[in-house]
Amino acid sequence: MRNTSLEEELRSGKACVSTTVGDSMEPMLRNRKDTIIIEPVHGRLKRYDLPLYRRPDGKYVLHRILHVKKNGYVICGDNRWWKENVPDEWIVGVVTEFYRREEHIYITDRKYRLYVHLWCDFFWIRVLILRVKHILQRIKKK
Repeated sequence: MRNTSLEEELRSGKACVSTTVGDSMEPMLRNRKDTIIIEPVHGRLKRYDLPLYRRPDGKYVLHRILHVKKNGYVICGDNRWWKENVPDEWIVGVVTEFYRREEHIYITDRKYRLYVHLWCDFFWIRVLILRVKHILQRIKKK
């Protein structure tokens, strides 16, 4: 599906199915292995929602909302420690469910919600884990 087609489908009220690309949402969503269902956005999103947004350079990004602001959101990938301010107008859609291997997971699932709360509510632990992982990877390359 072309990028413009994805946005057209969502604007027309239809859901879209896509395979994830990239490692920014690992460990939850794996690069080119997991399938996401993206729905049109109706109203304001909430903390922990997983919006698909398009940056001004045209790049699509799927990251998690950490904080809701008046005219946008503070967003960060699960495998990232830097946050990004995203205005409402960049938001294209929101993930409502996904497939990991054969397992169908809704964002309302208890295990999923527990993961999200632990990974986001203790952000400083995530930062520590990811920075140590990054340092170890750099040492391994030398």
